[in-house]
Amino acid sequence: MAKLVSFDEIRANNLRSILLIGFFLLLMGLIGVAIGLVWGNILFGIIITLIAASVYALMAYLQGRAMVTKMVGARELTKKEFPHAYHSIEGLSLAAGIPTPKMYVIDTPALNAFATGRNPDNSAVVLTTGLIAKLNRQELEGVIAHELAHIRNYDIRVMMIAAVITGVLLFLSQFLLRSLFFSGGRGRDGKGQIIMIVVAIVLAILSPIIAEMIRLGISRKREYAADAGAVVLTRYPAGLAGALKKISADPKPAERIANSATNHLFISNPDRKKTGFWARTFSTHPPIEDRIDRLERM
Repeated sequence: MAKLVSFDEIRANNLRSILLIGFFLLLMGLIGVAIGLVWGNILFGIIITLIAASVYALMAYLQGRAMVTKMVGARELTKKEFPHAYHSIEGLSLAAGIPTPKMYVIDTPALNAFATGRNPDNSAVVLTTGLIAKLNRQELEGVIAHELAHIRNYDIRVMMIAAVITGVLLFLSQFLLRSLFFSGGRGRDGKGQIIMIVVAIVLAILSPIIAEMIRLGISRKREYAADAGAVVLTRYPAGLAGALKKISADPKPAERIANSATNHLFISNPDRKKTGFWARTFSTHPPIEDRIDRLERM
């Protein structure tokens, strides 16, 4: 059962990765052409776009794990300091059939956790000290199993690719908008060029929004799958359900260590203060109450 679920999720995430990369290349091409039209040289725009996208993507792909753990102020989780957490990660990794990931801890009373990396061979699980201190044995194992399910299913790769897309598009969109003001009027003769500049503005505004919505949508869907994967590993839905209840009641869900670049990684959205339709629409996570309800019905 565990192998079948894992295979299906890995296959689906491999397809999502291909689709995301294809979408990424399409948007890169459109932005490159738009930048070229603004500056009066399409080749220049395409070259600038390809260089910027390639450098950013390569750095994020190769150093993503180190960048994220440093960004949130994580340090190594040692067996001497946190023996139960250490052995739980080791044991559940063996059960999941993946290499034991690097282990990190964040010194904060907040209750949260996440996994990151580009694949199971280059992954990390990050727990907060508050989570380790306040969850019981079964609850902590449920959270760890959830994060290992993200790793086993290659969710971490999909989310890294989505994050790269968002970051590159934000950078290039800003470059495109600034180019409209500093291009000195090149490439702006005639009604056709004016139309293209309008298109460039629209593209510059919409591209990062589209990329962000894709990133958020993938993140929300993956949380349900990881919850189910955790149950497959632990055979105890009540453990993760109990953990999520305590996490949802946490008044300070790591909001000081997380930001828009890392919110989607955590098991529970660190920014839960915002409410209403728009907050739900642009949330990186499904409602935690729905997740608890699904677990309790298993």
